[in-house]
Amino acid sequence: MSVSTNATESIELLAINTIRTLSMDAVEAAKSGHPGTPMALAPVAYVLYNEVLRYDPASPLWPARDRFILSCGHASMLLYVALHLSGVKQVGTDGQMLDEPAVSLDDIRKFRQLSSRCPGHPEHGHTAGVETTTGPLGQGVANSVGIAIASRWLAARYNRPGFDLFGFNVYALCSDGDLMEGISGEAASLAGHLKLSNLCWIYDNNGITIEGHTALAFSEDVAVRFAGYGWSVVEVDDVNQLEGLRGALKSFQQTKDRPTLIIVRSVIAYGAPNKHNTHGAHGAPLGEDEIRLTKAAYGWPQEAHFLVPEEVRAHFAAGIGTHGRQLRQSWDGLFAEYKKRCPGLAGEIELVARRELPAGWDADIKPFAADARGMATRASSGKVLNQVAKRVPWLLGGSADLAPSNNTLLNFADVGSFSAANPGGRNFHFGIREHVMGAIANGMALCGLRPYTGTFFVFSDYMRPPMRLAAFMELPILYIFTHDSIGVGEDGPTHQPIEQLAALRAIPYMIVIRPADANEVAEAYRVALLSKNRPVALVLTRQNLPTLDRSQLAPASGLARGAYVLADAPAGKPQVILIGTGSEVSICLAARDKLAAEGVQARVVSLPSWELFDAQPADYRDSVLPPNCHARVGVELGLSFGWEKYLGRCGRFVGMTGFGASAPVGVLLEHFGITPENVVAQAKAAIGSSIPAGPSDHRKARFP
Repeated sequence: MSVSTNATESIELLAINTIRTLSMDAVEAAKSGHPGTPMALAPVAYVLYNEVLRYDPASPLWPARDRFILSCGHASMLLYVALHLSGVKQVGTDGQMLDEPAVSLDDIRKFRQLSSRCPGHPEHGHTAGVETTTGPLGQGVANSVGIAIASRWLAARYNRPGFDLFGFNVYALCSDGDLMEGISGEAASLAGHLKLSNLCWIYDNNGITIEGHTALAFSEDVAVRFAGYGWSVVEVDDVNQLEGLRGALKSFQQTKDRPTLIIVRSVIAYGAPNKHNTHGAHGAPLGEDEIRLTKAAYGWPQEAHFLVPEEVRAHFAAGIGTHGRQLRQSWDGLFAEYKKRCPGLAGEIELVARRELPAGWDADIKPFAADARGMATRASSGKVLNQVAKRVPWLLGGSADLAPSNNTLLNFADVGSFSAANPGGRNFHFGIREHVMGAIANGMALCGLRPYTGTFFVFSDYMRPPMRLAAFMELPILYIFTHDSIGVGEDGPTHQPIEQLAALRAIPYMIVIRPADANEVAEAYRVALLSKNRPVALVLTRQNLPTLDRSQLAPASGLARGAYVLADAPAGKPQVILIGTGSEVSICLAARDKLAAEGVQARVVSLPSWELFDAQPADYRDSVLPPNCHARVGVELGLSFGWEKYLGRCGRFVGMTGFGASAPVGVLLEHFGITPENVVAQAKAAIGSSIPAGPSDHRKARFP
């Protein structure tokens, strides 16, 4: 079955209506989803994909491609249909192209169903052509800023006269909800400051949210707001006027000194109230009766479902299929010549694309000498970061206005700060914007760069949404968190992280490392930089920690396995195991000495990373924490949540049970009982409770 066309205007309308009807059919088949926005914004998707984007559907990982971000992820069917009609090919888990569509018609029929490449919200890595995972509103537009930054940075480092390899544009489609979320304001503010003229947000001003009209909670003048951010603002009165859309997009391409916001006005399609959605807003299927009426209005066969006219497929093949292939082939030829002229830089580009590191990247990491006074792990982190960054040019980042405190500043020659005037700089100044800092890092990582971010550990709460998405997307981002505990001291409980360790450890695929001294910090960087598909969070101290004497203790390389025996009992037969992380490892060592003076043999285990340790074979884990040694004490300046898996039935925990207090760190440790003396007391109690119970003895493990 097909729909006849006889003019350019007709084929354009036919293509747009194909997007609309596929969207409503898919949502209806799923009995859930949002048909309104895909139907309303079908003209935008049509113009972008078939006319504007520098994008080859047969090579969706082409590094010079333009990026399209659907920030309003609930409108996912708009993107899926665009990928289907454009003929985008799927990419395998190994990065190799597959001879199959990224989105088949069968995938669209199975929208929101298990195994379909059309989940409810777009997922990067699951469906080729989905540039980032956009679920929570605001994250997509914030990612787009990071992607636009990456485009500028790649161009500054790698472009040469006659070889304009990079400089791609980034388009993000956003909704009222995106602009209500605070992260969009952070993102827009920084993008305007950086004058990212390769960034275009297209704002669907339809005036509707789940609860009803936006006037319920949103009355600002968005155009004035963005003008204040330093953006160019272009308005399109009717999204269906294609010439208006084309003119607005041309205005963006001609603007060279600032990002562009295109405000398009649309009338969103409503679904009638039904058993799936009683309020009838845009988050509901239309219902078969309304779909039939809508198709009739389009001149569409009312009984047809999931109809794609052959002339529409041919139209997209002649459009994006042809010019995208030509652009990519031209770039391939340019890059082949570039490899001859600039082999070193070309090799870097290929490493970036594969998320690999240069040979000898860690050659400058120097061991730290034993030192009883030592240094804060934030200080040793700064030293190791600079040692590594010299050899990994695409390792770049910064802090949310805390670089001097986080020690995240790259300080070697010619590194510079990223700015509108210096897009090749590697030090980033995110301002006091933790949330968008995390989302920008995601965008940069999506382009192959290796970003790091820094802030106080307590403010990881502000970054949790993009950190969760980084783990979800398997992005190797490095988070440098300092001021990791009540060791913050006088700043008080508002700045003292208590529950944040447990919160980070709860994120699947996140690797959390809390090193015990400078040499564990160095090993943590080796783990972090070698990770190709997992984010890593370093949790570091403000206060000095002793640099442990490794001639008397186990080497810090044990960190790579998550936990290791730092100091053992004679003959490897401990009566009690003291398990510490970070700054508390030194407390465990002091407690071990006190126990030894009383004839009690203790093993000290450094446990910097639960995730790395849990991934080890069972025989290794049992060698560190022997199952037959039930007396165990965990020591950590956080909550006991999760520690039971290491402490077992008879274990004790020395740590926090509530928030901290304002006082010098030494006073606080005494006040909360995080001392060698208390560890000794708990060790003795654990040994006592590990005596085999008699028939009537039902003692329970206690975690004071």
